[in-house]
Amino acid sequence: MINSISISGRLIGQQYAPFVIAEMSGNHNQSLERALQIVDAAAETGAHAIKIQTYTPDTMTLDLDEREFHISDPNSLWTGTSLYKLYGEAYTPWEWHKPIFDRARELGLIAFSSPFDATAVDFLETLNVPCYKIASFENTDIPLIRKVAATGKPLIISTGMANIAELGESVAAAREAGCKDLILLKCTSTYPATAANTNILTIPNMRDLFQCQVGLSDHTMGVGVSVASVALGATVIEKHFTLDRSEGGVDSTFSMEPSEMKQIVEESERAWQALGVISYGPTAAEKKSIQFRRSLYVVTDMAMGQVITHENVRAIRPGLGMAPKYLEYILGKKVNQDIKRGTAFDWSLLG
Repeated sequence: MINSISISGRLIGQQYAPFVIAEMSGNHNQSLERALQIVDAAAETGAHAIKIQTYTPDTMTLDLDEREFHISDPNSLWTGTSLYKLYGEAYTPWEWHKPIFDRARELGLIAFSSPFDATAVDFLETLNVPCYKIASFENTDIPLIRKVAATGKPLIISTGMANIAELGESVAAAREAGCKDLILLKCTSTYPATAANTNILTIPNMRDLFQCQVGLSDHTMGVGVSVASVALGATVIEKHFTLDRSEGGVDSTFSMEPSEMKQIVEESERAWQALGVISYGPTAAEKKSIQFRRSLYVVTDMAMGQVITHENVRAIRPGLGMAPKYLEYILGKKVNQDIKRGTAFDWSLLG
């Protein structure tokens, strides 16, 4: 069994209920008050962690609105703006990190972040974050992965777009730099993603290939994909989270509202509980139900010496008589006593 991981005392592994992360991203809409409300709402849903992102527009890209720096894809949620402007709208001011983390800790949430460059890692270290997350678009940034891994803290890496060779390089870099507790999240980097292109059958394969905890960073709408992933061994579920999609925000379109996040927490735990163990035969809870199986009963009054037929002995409920499989054996034989209708048939009644 792949060893479990502890993050701030919360154990993560297949023997524990899934670890659910609420991703705030840019859904604070540039309001610290709203950011703190998102933290409060995440705690109320039962989520185990809240995650933010640590960057500035200048650490992400150049202040240009032309060529490849302009988002022109008509299918993009953010078409018509520049990368720089998008990150300016979405980023979480660094002075907000401490109050967000403090509020989370007060409410029992594990709070951490995705750093996007070395300066972000250095900053987050001053806040003593318990773990780190590498976003899908940074999962080939080997220097960043090494920088984070060198902290010795648990590392979560989203695997969106990465092929096996790239993941192999990223995992090797993390482990060589000191990462002992690694979690890979199956991810599809489309916003929103569809169930059809999520391919969660990759989850057990990824776990076997890289010998680490594996979960899902889920950009689909609804709860079905997240819940299904648990049946395939996902131990971590990450979902974008907002207070109300109708209020807008850079990621609001594919973010879960509180009632939906609460459902993910509850249903993913229910799915985990349902996995149980390989089991045949009645469970302890089922033993009382055995009596309601079919068994052989005398269904008409019978006189001593009467021949057993389909008309006087049948397989009915409850299950206190002989098993139905013996009916063909006793047909044509005689009973050795008078028998009242409703008597459970057993071997002692045969002549």
